[in-house]
Amino acid sequence: MIAFVREVGPSLARCELTFLARTPIDVPQAQRQHAHYVAELSALGCRLEWLPPLAEQADGVFVEDTAVLVPEVAVITRPGVASRRDEVASVAAALARHVPLRRVTDPACLEGGDVLRIGRTLYVGASGRTNRAGVAQLAEGLAPFGYAVREVALHDCLHLKSACTFIPPNVLLANPSWIDPSAFDVGVVIAVDPDEPLAANTLTLRGLTLVSSAYPRTQRTLEAAGILTRAVDVRELHKAEAALTCMSLLLEPSAALSSSGRRAAPPGTQPPRARSRS
Repeated sequence: MIAFVREVGPSLARCELTFLARTPIDVPQAQRQHAHYVAELSALGCRLEWLPPLAEQADGVFVEDTAVLVPEVAVITRPGVASRRDEVASVAAALARHVPLRRVTDPACLEGGDVLRIGRTLYVGASGRTNRAGVAQLAEGLAPFGYAVREVALHDCLHLKSACTFIPPNVLLANPSWIDPSAFDVGVVIAVDPDEPLAANTLTLRGLTLVSSAYPRTQRTLEAAGILTRAVDVRELHKAEAALTCMSLLLEPSAALSSSGRRAAPPGTQPPRARSRS
């Protein structure tokens, strides 16, 4: 598994906000928390590939929104806010070394945080950042590979993955106030604790589910259901409407091939020293 990540830039405090009031962000603290997050990805077996820094792109660290990945292809998105569209080129260049690309084009808008893959189905949130044309272009781009794309209604949250995430093999963790869990073909639905409405965003790798340390009640609920969890402190990044999935793009091993079909040469995996602070 390759994890594409980007450092927290000095302009983070100017990030786009939709549902949260703007509060001061301690950027050095956010950088330290991001470093711990990246270390967790590495400890869980991900090979890190650092995307170029984008000092003036306040939301550049939230790389998930710039692409939708399946083993056969990467769909490069067109973010729903114009300020984020300059983030896309560097991601596309990095992914092109490993997997063929498709692109979402004007007038479509699509952000990766609105896309949740469960098996061969991709659920896409009808949010303020993703429009119907974006859903249609994603479906068109993935149809040759046998994927189904379904639009899902949501409200009162930024992205679909703010409202729910999938925990293999058969669990949907969801905030039922923001989405209807019956829209998803899953075996088990677990609701977040009512006092932790933002707790639904988790990231599962190698049988371990990473949860934000800001949501201990929901973590205990998952543990009681037999799900192995680990808490990660990203609370400073939460002030930027961030969550665990949004800070990485994960490319499965079967997809990590060059466009010629041969295994791509390993890219550099060592971040600059500033990224390794703890």
